[in-house]
Amino acid sequence: MPTNFQPIIEVCALKKTLRSGSTSLEILKGIDLTIPARQFVVIMGASGSGKSTLLGLLAGLDTPTSGSVAIDGQEISGLSEDALAQIRATKLGFVFQSYQLIPTLTAVENVLLPHELHAKEDGRARARALLASVGLEERMDHYPVQLSGGEQQRVALARAFMLRPPVILADEPTGNLDSATGARVMELLLELNRKEGTTLVLVTHDPSLAAHAQRKILLRDGRIAADELADATNAAADAGTYA
Repeated sequence: MPTNFQPIIEVCALKKTLRSGSTSLEILKGIDLTIPARQFVVIMGASGSGKSTLLGLLAGLDTPTSGSVAIDGQEISGLSEDALAQIRATKLGFVFQSYQLIPTLTAVENVLLPHELHAKEDGRARARALLASVGLEERMDHYPVQLSGGEQQRVALARAFMLRPPVILADEPTGNLDSATGARVMELLLELNRKEGTTLVLVTHDPSLAAHAQRKILLRDGRIAADELADATNAAADAGTYA
């Protein structure tokens, strides 16, 4: 892992256990992880390895059984829901497999939503610019039901970057798309990420997506089984791109 970047995500001894009656299932078994700013990290592993659980804990959407998560230097594990909401609004952008668009809002209104909730100045110009950057100039005033799956995911990409968060978390963002559409969405995600200079943490099963990453983390049975940089040449080129 590069050591010349300031850490933006720090995870220490992170555990997550689910209990049902007298039965306990340990999902994460003590994760230690540091991610520097502007790095593109892919988290992989078989179903049940803990990938999505880890991503949810990084997002403050779930509470660890023990251990800690810090985002941009701020410990989030013990924060109130109001404080967590503020962190998610200002520090984190999300791209989900299921898009999670509001059906009664147009594309541009969906992109604007985080801004309307958390900012004061007019954000419409940025929302339109983001939609244009993902090829939806002619679809801005369409509702989700009028958009294809790939178009809906492109709206979700634009929304994730609306407030310029330092971290983007993506959970199987192409999982509901055919291979050609998924490849285009992934290309757009990487283009946006390079342009905006964010840290990208992507959960995927797809080796072709992982091939783009600067760093690959493999989870197995709730532990980190491997943590590798891309080859030195590519890693150096990517570091320059993200700098």
